[in-house]
Amino acid sequence: MELSPDERLLERLADLPAARPLITGLGDDDGVYVVGGVVRDLLLGVEPLDLDLVVEGEPQRVVNALGAAAHVHDRFGTATVEIAGVRYDIARARRETYSRPGALPTVSPARIEEDLGRRDFTVNALALGLAGRYRGHLVAFPGALEDLRGRTLRVLHDASFSDDPTRLLRLARYAGRLGFSIEDGTRRLARQSLEGGALQTVTGSRLGAELRLLAQEPDPVKALSALGDLGVDEALEPGFGLGDPELAARALALLDGDGDRGALALATASMSLSPRVLAALLDRLAFPAGQRELIVAAASGSRDLARALERASLPSEIAAAAAGSPAESVALAGALGPAAAARRWLSQLRHVELEIDGSDLVAAGVLPGPRIGAGLRAALAAKLDGEVDGRAEELARALEAAADTG
Repeated sequence: MELSPDERLLERLADLPAARPLITGLGDDDGVYVVGGVVRDLLLGVEPLDLDLVVEGEPQRVVNALGAAAHVHDRFGTATVEIAGVRYDIARARRETYSRPGALPTVSPARIEEDLGRRDFTVNALALGLAGRYRGHLVAFPGALEDLRGRTLRVLHDASFSDDPTRLLRLARYAGRLGFSIEDGTRRLARQSLEGGALQTVTGSRLGAELRLLAQEPDPVKALSALGDLGVDEALEPGFGLGDPELAARALALLDGDGDRGALALATASMSLSPRVLAALLDRLAFPAGQRELIVAAASGSRDLARALERASLPSEIAAAAAGSPAESVALAGALGPAAAARRWLSQLRHVELEIDGSDLVAAGVLPGPRIGAGLRAALAAKLDGEVDGRAEELARALEAAADTG
Protein backbone atom coordinates (compact mmCIF):
# COMPACT_ATOMS: atom_id res chain seq x y z
CA MET A 1 0.00 0.00 0.00
CA GLU A 2 1.34 3.43 -0.89
CA LEU A 3 2.03 5.69 2.08
CA SER A 4 0.25 9.02 2.39
CA PRO A 5 2.39 12.22 2.51
CA ASP A 6 1.80 12.48 6.27
CA GLU A 7 2.83 8.86 6.81
CA ARG A 8 6.02 9.46 4.84
CA LEU A 9 6.69 12.43 7.10
CA LEU A 10 6.34 10.16 10.13
CA GLU A 11 8.73 7.69 8.54
CA ARG A 12 11.32 10.43 8.11
CA LEU A 13 10.83 11.34 11.74
CA ALA A 14 11.29 7.70 12.77
CA ASP A 15 14.66 7.68 11.01
CA LEU A 16 15.96 10.16 13.61
CA PRO A 17 17.68 8.31 16.48
CA ALA A 18 16.20 10.76 18.99
CA ALA A 19 12.65 10.00 17.79
CA ARG A 20 12.76 6.21 18.02
CA PRO A 21 12.29 5.95 21.82
CA LEU A 22 9.24 8.20 21.53
CA ILE A 23 7.50 6.37 18.72
CA THR A 24 8.11 2.93 20.26
CA GLY A 25 7.31 4.04 23.82
CA LEU A 26 4.04 5.88 23.27
CA GLY A 27 2.05 3.00 21.83
CA ASP A 28 -1.57 4.00 21.20
CA ASP A 29 -1.57 7.11 23.39
CA ASP A 30 -3.73 9.72 21.62
CA GLY A 31 -3.00 13.42 21.55
CA VAL A 32 0.82 13.41 21.51
CA TYR A 33 2.51 15.52 18.84
CA VAL A 34 5.93 16.70 17.79
CA VAL A 35 5.61 20.41 17.07
CA GLY A 36 7.33 23.43 15.62
CA GLY A 37 10.81 23.29 14.21
CA VAL A 38 11.05 19.52 13.92
CA VAL A 39 7.99 19.36 11.63
CA ARG A 40 9.11 22.42 9.67
CA ASP A 41 12.56 20.95 9.09
CA LEU A 42 11.20 17.54 8.11
CA LEU A 43 9.01 19.20 5.50
CA LEU A 44 12.02 21.15 4.26
CA GLY A 45 14.05 17.95 3.99
CA VAL A 46 16.69 18.95 6.54
CA GLU A 47 17.62 17.30 9.83
CA PRO A 48 15.83 18.99 12.74
CA LEU A 49 17.79 20.72 15.50
CA ASP A 50 14.97 20.53 18.07
CA LEU A 51 12.54 17.85 19.18
CA ASP A 52 9.64 19.26 21.19
CA LEU A 53 6.43 17.48 22.18
CA VAL A 54 2.96 18.79 22.93
CA VAL A 55 0.36 16.70 24.77
CA GLU A 56 -3.39 17.22 24.85
CA GLY A 57 -3.82 16.67 28.57
CA GLU A 58 -1.28 16.16 31.33
CA PRO A 59 2.36 15.66 30.26
CA GLN A 60 2.86 13.23 33.15
CA ARG A 61 1.03 10.45 31.32
CA VAL A 62 3.57 10.70 28.49
CA VAL A 63 6.41 10.76 31.00
CA ASN A 64 4.97 7.59 32.56
CA ALA A 65 4.59 5.93 29.15
CA LEU A 66 8.21 6.65 28.35
CA GLY A 67 9.33 5.25 31.69
CA ALA A 68 11.68 8.13 32.40
CA ALA A 69 12.26 10.51 35.25
CA ALA A 70 11.18 14.07 34.57
CA HIS A 71 11.70 17.57 35.81
CA VAL A 72 8.24 19.16 35.85
CA HIS A 73 7.50 22.90 35.59
CA ASP A 74 3.99 23.28 37.01
CA ARG A 75 3.25 26.86 35.95
CA PHE A 76 3.31 26.14 32.22
CA GLY A 77 2.44 22.44 32.32
CA THR A 78 5.81 21.42 30.92
CA ALA A 79 8.28 18.67 31.70
CA THR A 80 11.81 17.78 30.66
CA VAL A 81 12.66 14.12 30.12
CA GLU A 82 15.97 12.47 29.31
CA ILE A 83 16.11 9.10 27.57
CA ALA A 84 19.34 7.46 26.43
CA GLY A 85 21.19 10.76 26.68
CA VAL A 86 18.59 12.70 24.65
CA ARG A 87 16.56 15.49 26.27
CA TYR A 88 12.92 16.04 25.33
CA ASP A 89 10.79 19.05 26.24
CA ILE A 90 7.15 18.07 26.77
CA ALA A 91 4.42 20.70 27.09
CA ARG A 92 0.70 20.54 27.67
CA ALA A 93 -1.32 21.94 24.76
CA ARG A 94 -2.44 25.34 25.96
CA ARG A 95 -3.81 28.75 25.16
CA GLU A 96 -2.05 31.89 26.40
CA THR A 97 -3.21 35.34 27.44
CA TYR A 98 -1.01 38.31 28.31
CA SER A 99 -1.85 40.70 31.14
CA ARG A 100 0.42 43.37 29.67
CA PRO A 101 2.98 43.68 26.85
CA GLY A 102 6.12 41.70 27.52
CA ALA A 103 4.68 39.84 30.51
CA LEU A 104 4.91 36.08 30.87
CA PRO A 105 1.64 34.51 29.71
CA THR A 106 -1.22 33.09 31.73
CA VAL A 107 -1.93 29.60 30.42
CA SER A 108 -4.87 27.19 30.34
CA PRO A 109 -5.38 23.77 28.68
CA ALA A 110 -6.43 23.64 25.02
CA ARG A 111 -6.52 21.41 21.94
CA ILE A 112 -3.58 21.17 19.57
CA GLU A 113 -5.18 23.49 17.00
CA GLU A 114 -5.44 26.29 19.56
CA ASP A 115 -1.95 25.56 20.86
CA LEU A 116 -0.56 26.16 17.39
CA GLY A 117 -2.19 29.58 17.43
CA ARG A 118 0.14 30.77 20.20
CA ARG A 119 3.30 30.08 18.16
CA ASP A 120 5.68 32.76 16.95
CA PHE A 121 5.59 32.32 13.15
CA THR A 122 3.32 30.39 10.82
CA VAL A 123 6.10 28.09 9.59
CA ASN A 124 6.54 26.92 13.20
CA ALA A 125 2.80 26.40 13.75
CA LEU A 126 2.88 22.74 12.67
CA ALA A 127 2.30 19.47 14.55
CA LEU A 128 2.62 15.80 13.66
CA GLY A 129 0.74 13.12 15.61
CA LEU A 130 2.94 10.38 17.06
CA ALA A 131 0.52 7.75 18.33
CA GLY A 132 -3.03 6.47 18.51
CA ARG A 133 -5.75 7.68 16.17
CA TYR A 134 -3.71 10.73 15.09
CA ARG A 135 -0.48 8.90 14.36
CA GLY A 136 1.07 10.50 11.28
CA HIS A 137 -1.62 13.22 11.13
CA LEU A 138 -0.25 16.64 10.17
CA VAL A 139 -1.92 19.67 11.80
CA ALA A 140 -1.10 23.10 10.37
CA PHE A 141 -2.14 26.64 11.31
CA PRO A 142 -3.95 28.34 8.40
CA GLY A 143 -1.35 29.53 5.91
CA ALA A 144 1.55 27.66 7.53
CA LEU A 145 2.18 25.26 4.65
CA GLU A 146 1.81 28.03 2.08
CA ASP A 147 4.36 30.20 3.91
CA LEU A 148 6.70 27.23 4.20
CA ARG A 149 6.50 26.66 0.45
CA GLY A 150 7.00 30.40 -0.10
CA ARG A 151 9.94 30.49 2.35
CA THR A 152 8.27 33.33 4.22
CA LEU A 153 8.33 34.32 7.90
CA ARG A 154 5.00 35.72 9.09
CA VAL A 155 3.61 36.33 12.58
CA LEU A 156 0.27 34.76 13.44
CA HIS A 157 -1.44 37.98 14.58
CA ASP A 158 -0.81 41.72 14.83
CA ALA A 159 -0.14 41.71 18.60
CA SER A 160 2.54 39.03 18.37
CA PHE A 161 5.55 41.27 19.02
CA SER A 162 3.85 43.29 21.73
CA ASP A 163 2.74 40.10 23.50
CA ASP A 164 6.27 38.72 23.40
CA PRO A 165 8.97 41.10 22.12
CA THR A 166 11.61 38.35 22.32
CA ARG A 167 10.05 37.19 19.05
CA LEU A 168 11.88 40.09 17.41
CA LEU A 169 15.18 38.32 18.09
CA ARG A 170 13.70 34.98 17.09
CA LEU A 171 12.59 36.50 13.78
CA ALA A 172 16.22 37.43 13.04
CA ARG A 173 17.45 34.01 14.18
CA TYR A 174 15.09 32.13 11.85
CA ALA A 175 15.70 34.53 8.97
CA GLY A 176 19.43 33.89 9.31
CA ARG A 177 19.14 30.13 9.74
CA LEU A 178 16.48 29.37 7.15
CA GLY A 179 17.23 32.10 4.63
CA PHE A 180 13.51 32.93 4.52
CA SER A 181 12.22 36.37 3.60
CA ILE A 182 10.24 38.39 6.14
CA GLU A 183 6.68 39.12 5.06
CA ASP A 184 6.06 42.87 4.60
CA GLY A 185 3.35 43.10 7.24
CA THR A 186 5.52 41.26 9.75
CA ARG A 187 8.43 43.61 9.02
CA ARG A 188 6.13 46.60 9.52
CA LEU A 189 4.87 45.22 12.84
CA ALA A 190 8.46 44.58 13.96
CA ARG A 191 9.45 48.16 13.13
CA GLN A 192 6.41 49.57 14.94
CA SER A 193 7.15 47.44 18.01
CA LEU A 194 10.74 48.65 18.16
CA GLU A 195 9.70 52.27 17.71
CA GLY A 196 7.18 51.80 20.51
CA GLY A 197 9.87 50.56 22.91
CA ALA A 198 8.74 46.93 22.97
CA LEU A 199 12.14 45.64 24.10
CA GLN A 200 11.92 47.81 27.22
CA THR A 201 8.90 45.78 28.38
CA VAL A 202 10.95 42.56 28.67
CA THR A 203 13.46 41.60 31.33
CA GLY A 204 17.09 41.74 30.32
CA SER A 205 17.57 38.09 31.20
CA ARG A 206 14.97 37.02 28.61
CA LEU A 207 16.52 39.23 25.94
CA GLY A 208 19.98 37.95 26.81
CA ALA A 209 18.86 34.34 26.56
CA GLU A 210 17.51 34.98 23.05
CA LEU A 211 20.64 36.87 22.00
CA ARG A 212 22.85 33.99 23.15
CA LEU A 213 20.73 31.52 21.19
CA LEU A 214 21.04 33.73 18.13
CA ALA A 215 24.83 33.96 18.48
CA GLN A 216 25.06 30.16 18.81
CA GLU A 217 23.42 29.58 15.42
CA PRO A 218 25.44 27.50 12.93
CA ASP A 219 26.00 30.76 11.02
CA PRO A 220 25.89 33.59 13.59
CA VAL A 221 26.99 36.10 10.93
CA LYS A 222 23.72 35.64 9.02
CA ALA A 223 21.70 35.80 12.23
CA LEU A 224 23.40 39.00 13.44
CA SER A 225 23.06 40.52 9.97
CA ALA A 226 19.32 39.82 10.08
CA LEU A 227 19.21 41.39 13.55
CA GLY A 228 20.73 44.53 12.05
CA ASP A 229 18.40 44.48 9.06
CA LEU A 230 15.47 44.69 11.45
CA GLY A 231 17.13 47.32 13.66
CA VAL A 232 16.93 45.14 16.76
CA ASP A 233 20.66 45.48 17.47
CA GLU A 234 20.51 49.29 17.76
CA ALA A 235 17.37 48.98 19.88
CA LEU A 236 19.29 46.80 22.33
CA GLU A 237 22.13 49.35 22.54
CA PRO A 238 23.05 52.23 20.21
CA GLY A 239 26.27 51.28 18.45
CA PHE A 240 25.80 47.54 18.89
CA GLY A 241 25.61 45.64 15.62
CA LEU A 242 27.58 43.71 13.04
CA GLY A 243 28.87 46.51 10.83
CA ASP A 244 31.38 44.29 9.02
CA PRO A 245 30.03 40.78 8.38
CA GLU A 246 33.17 39.82 6.44
CA LEU A 247 35.34 40.63 9.48
CA ALA A 248 33.17 38.35 11.62
CA ALA A 249 33.35 35.57 9.03
CA ARG A 250 37.15 35.81 8.90
CA ALA A 251 37.39 35.70 12.69
CA LEU A 252 35.13 32.67 12.95
CA ALA A 253 37.14 30.89 10.24
CA LEU A 254 40.35 31.50 12.21
CA LEU A 255 38.80 30.21 15.42
CA ASP A 256 37.80 27.06 13.49
CA GLY A 257 35.37 25.79 16.13
CA ASP A 258 37.97 25.72 18.90
CA GLY A 259 36.39 28.27 21.23
CA ASP A 260 33.18 30.14 21.91
CA ARG A 261 31.88 31.06 18.46
CA GLY A 262 28.91 32.91 19.90
CA ALA A 263 31.10 35.08 22.12
CA LEU A 264 33.39 35.85 19.18
CA ALA A 265 30.47 36.84 16.96
CA LEU A 266 29.04 39.10 19.68
CA ALA A 267 32.47 40.63 20.33
CA THR A 268 32.76 41.53 16.64
CA ALA A 269 29.33 43.18 16.82
CA SER A 270 30.42 45.12 19.93
CA MET A 271 33.66 46.71 18.72
CA SER A 272 32.09 50.18 18.48
CA LEU A 273 31.11 50.14 22.16
CA SER A 274 33.40 51.25 24.94
CA PRO A 275 34.37 48.53 27.45
CA ARG A 276 32.26 50.25 30.11
CA VAL A 277 29.14 50.45 27.92
CA LEU A 278 29.59 46.90 26.67
CA ALA A 279 30.04 45.49 30.16
CA ALA A 280 26.91 47.33 31.31
CA LEU A 281 24.94 45.97 28.34
CA LEU A 282 26.01 42.39 29.01
CA ASP A 283 25.21 42.82 32.71
CA ARG A 284 21.76 44.10 31.81
CA LEU A 285 21.26 41.08 29.56
CA ALA A 286 22.34 38.74 32.39
CA PHE A 287 25.28 37.18 30.54
CA PRO A 288 27.31 34.76 32.65
CA ALA A 289 30.41 36.44 34.10
CA GLY A 290 32.89 34.32 32.16
CA GLN A 291 31.27 34.96 28.79
CA ARG A 292 30.82 38.65 29.57
CA GLU A 293 34.54 39.03 30.33
CA LEU A 294 35.47 37.09 27.19
CA ILE A 295 33.34 39.31 24.94
CA VAL A 296 34.63 42.53 26.51
CA ALA A 297 38.25 41.36 26.24
CA ALA A 298 37.93 40.41 22.58
CA ALA A 299 35.93 43.48 21.54
CA SER A 300 38.13 46.01 23.35
CA GLY A 301 41.58 44.43 23.02
CA SER A 302 41.65 43.01 19.50
CA ARG A 303 43.00 46.12 17.76
CA ASP A 304 46.00 46.45 20.09
CA LEU A 305 46.61 42.72 19.83
CA ALA A 306 46.48 42.94 16.02
CA ARG A 307 49.19 45.60 16.07
CA ALA A 308 51.36 43.47 18.36
CA LEU A 309 50.95 40.44 16.10
CA GLU A 310 51.81 42.56 13.06
CA ARG A 311 55.17 43.41 14.67
CA ALA A 312 55.97 39.78 15.56
CA SER A 313 58.01 37.63 13.23
CA LEU A 314 59.62 34.84 15.24
CA PRO A 315 57.33 32.16 16.72
CA SER A 316 58.41 33.22 20.21
CA GLU A 317 57.43 36.81 19.41
CA ILE A 318 54.00 35.71 18.20
CA ALA A 319 53.51 33.67 21.37
CA ALA A 320 54.64 36.60 23.52
CA ALA A 321 52.22 38.95 21.77
CA ALA A 322 49.31 36.54 22.28
CA ALA A 323 50.26 35.51 25.82
CA GLY A 324 47.30 35.67 28.19
CA SER A 325 44.79 36.38 25.42
CA PRO A 326 41.83 34.06 24.88
CA ALA A 327 41.59 32.30 21.53
CA GLU A 328 38.59 34.45 20.60
CA SER A 329 40.67 37.66 20.98
CA VAL A 330 43.47 36.25 18.83
CA ALA A 331 41.00 35.18 16.14
CA LEU A 332 39.43 38.65 16.00
CA ALA A 333 42.86 40.30 15.99
CA GLY A 334 43.95 38.05 13.13
CA ALA A 335 40.83 38.94 11.17
CA LEU A 336 41.86 42.59 11.40
CA GLY A 337 45.08 41.89 9.47
CA PRO A 338 47.75 39.53 10.83
CA ALA A 339 45.86 36.37 9.90
CA ALA A 340 48.96 34.22 9.36
CA ALA A 341 50.39 35.00 12.80
CA ALA A 342 47.04 34.45 14.49
CA ARG A 343 46.47 31.18 12.64
CA ARG A 344 49.94 29.95 13.58
CA TRP A 345 49.34 30.67 17.27
CA LEU A 346 45.84 29.18 17.27
CA SER A 347 46.75 26.01 15.40
CA GLN A 348 50.27 25.35 16.64
CA LEU A 349 52.18 27.65 18.97
CA ARG A 350 49.73 27.76 21.87
CA HIS A 351 49.92 23.97 22.14
CA VAL A 352 53.72 23.82 22.51
CA GLU A 353 54.77 22.74 26.03
CA LEU A 354 58.09 22.16 27.75
CA GLU A 355 59.20 18.75 28.89
CA ILE A 356 60.59 20.35 32.05
CA ASP A 357 58.95 22.32 34.84
CA GLY A 358 59.94 24.35 37.86
CA SER A 359 60.76 21.31 39.96
CA ASP A 360 63.50 20.38 37.50
CA LEU A 361 65.15 23.77 37.99
CA VAL A 362 64.85 23.48 41.78
CA ALA A 363 66.42 20.01 41.63
CA ALA A 364 69.27 21.53 39.62
CA GLY A 365 69.94 24.06 42.40
CA VAL A 366 67.85 27.12 41.40
CA LEU A 367 66.20 28.71 44.41
CA PRO A 368 62.41 29.21 44.21
CA GLY A 369 61.56 32.70 43.00
CA PRO A 370 61.65 34.89 39.87
CA ARG A 371 64.55 32.95 38.36
CA ILE A 372 62.35 29.87 37.93
CA GLY A 373 59.84 31.75 35.78
CA ALA A 374 62.54 33.52 33.80
CA GLY A 375 64.26 30.23 33.06
CA LEU A 376 61.08 28.48 31.93
CA ARG A 377 60.06 31.40 29.70
CA ALA A 378 63.47 31.44 28.04
CA ALA A 379 63.37 27.69 27.46
CA LEU A 380 59.90 27.90 25.92
CA ALA A 381 60.92 30.76 23.63
CA ALA A 382 63.94 28.76 22.48
CA LYS A 383 61.77 25.70 21.85
CA LEU A 384 59.26 27.73 19.84
CA ASP A 385 62.07 29.11 17.68
CA GLY A 386 63.57 25.66 17.14
CA GLU A 387 66.75 26.40 19.11
CA VAL A 388 66.45 23.53 21.59
CA ASP A 389 65.32 19.96 21.18
CA GLY A 390 64.53 17.60 24.02
CA ARG A 391 64.54 17.71 27.79
CA ALA A 392 68.27 18.12 28.28
CA GLU A 393 68.58 21.11 25.97
CA GLU A 394 65.48 22.73 27.50
CA LEU A 395 66.96 22.40 30.98
CA ALA A 396 70.30 23.78 29.89
CA ARG A 397 68.69 26.86 28.34
CA ALA A 398 66.46 27.38 31.38
CA LEU A 399 69.43 27.15 33.77
CA GLU A 400 71.42 29.60 31.65
CA ALA A 401 68.57 32.13 31.68
CA ALA A 402 67.96 31.65 35.41
CA ALA A 403 71.63 32.35 36.13
CA ASP A 404 71.47 35.55 34.08
CA THR A 405 68.42 36.80 35.98
CA GLY A 406 69.28 39.21 38.77
